Amino acid sequence: MSNDNIFEADDLAIHFGGIKAVDGLTFAVERGSIFTIIGPNGAGKTTIFNAISRLYAMTRGRLSFDGQDITSLPAEQIASLGIARTFQNIELFENASVLQNLLIGRATHAGSRFWQDMLFMPGIKQAEREHRHKVEEVIDFLDLQPYRDSLINGLPYGVRKVVEIARALCTEPKLLLLDEPASGLSVEETQDLVYWIKDIRKLLGITVIMVEHDMSLVNKVSDHVLAINQGRFLASGTVQEVQSDLAVIEAYLGADANRRAAGGT
Repeated sequence: MSNDNIFEADDLAIHFGGIKAVDGLTFAVERGSIFTIIGPNGAGKTTIFNAISRLYAMTRGRLSFDGQDITSLPAEQIASLGIARTFQNIELFENASVLQNLLIGRATHAGSRFWQDMLFMPGIKQAEREHRHKVEEVIDFLDLQPYRDSLINGLPYGVRKVVEIARALCTEPKLLLLDEPASGLSVEETQDLVYWIKDIRKLLGITVIMVEHDMSLVNKVSDHVLAINQGRFLASGTVQEVQSDLAVIEAYLGADANRRAAGGT
């Protein structure tokens, strides 16, 4: 694994019976970059995230993170290594407050034993203060102060999306996986998201892998883009290089668009 790469996938394949959701993908993500995976619906983008998170078993291949082979690690160890993610469908505790949801995100940093928690020993008190401090930093970073004590089930959809990103940040990740973060957001909310993703990389030093359909967001934040279709590699490079690739044009718009882009009739 190159020192410049924080994450690498080598010949990644995930098959469900005869369905090849991901079929032999190889790619590398440079440390400190914003790396975006694009493709039509059903291309296998979220399946890649589920493999990294160990929610899906791999058919074959190898995954490396920060110099370590994580191919066979169980799901509960992935977050503790420094990988956090959001989901297409928001996964928050609806009847808990924003603050409570973010404190749950600190669970990966809980190093105490059950009996220590029960006796609320001095070390536990100090840890609680540190967790609170970190959560408040994230609340300030994402401008969630007006909602910190609000229940999730009473919040607008756009705010919930931000809270899910906040919870992921509370784990203090080195690598953040954002699964369609702009889905369902307004134009104004998406523009705010542009600034936050850039700041997550610039101010927090976190590498981002993003799955996204909104090409305006992809254009504004991505350092590198990987295009896939039916679980297979289509193109890789800058936004401009990938968008002008004939295989990508055909996957999105069909063969007729491919011929037009090539100057045919």
